[in-house]
Amino acid sequence: MSSQNPYEQLGVTEASSFEEIQDARNRLFAQHEGDRKHLETIEAAYDAVLMDRLRLRQEGKIKVPDRIRFPEKVAPPPPSPPPAPTNQGAAWLQQLIDTPSRADVLIPAGILTALSALVIVAPSSPNVLQIALILGMGTSFYFLYRKERKLGRTILLGLTGLILGFLAGGLLGALLQTQLVSIGLSTEAFASVVTFLLLWLVSSFLR
Repeated sequence: MSSQNPYEQLGVTEASSFEEIQDARNRLFAQHEGDRKHLETIEAAYDAVLMDRLRLRQEGKIKVPDRIRFPEKVAPPPPSPPPAPTNQGAAWLQQLIDTPSRADVLIPAGILTALSALVIVAPSSPNVLQIALILGMGTSFYFLYRKERKLGRTILLGLTGLILGFLAGGLLGALLQTQLVSIGLSTEAFASVVTFLLLWLVSSFLR
């Protein structure tokens, strides 16, 4: 065996793969088990082949398989943790709440503030409350609809703000009736102002 080159000693060629070289070494080890001299010769030939393959690889004459260069790509990725259960209520609320721009807050605020001032300044004018509420609802509908372009949702949120505004304004007006009379403000006008406030909150911070 000593007159042979390392490849011939292992029974492989320069074109053999790394796995084939390892298999040849292991096979020869099994054949000559207990023969220390043969085992040392086989191990020396195996080391010489590895060194030669390393030299060829550095010279770019052989390509190392990706499974040897990048073993992490071959290994299966660790199982991903199961997705955390989502809170349906929180998701629904997150879809409902909007993060408005400065203009989306200030423009409806300005319009509804002007309507509130109109109701307070001219409460006795014919149909002032009705016209102001119609304009307030139109403002709320416009700013709600331009966000999602969903007419049904716009109407639902707008009517909800209107109803809640009337209820809250009526209750607060009844509780503060004495104070309102002392400043010359009717309960209807106060309820309208509260309604405009609710419509502004709905149109600015909901979608």
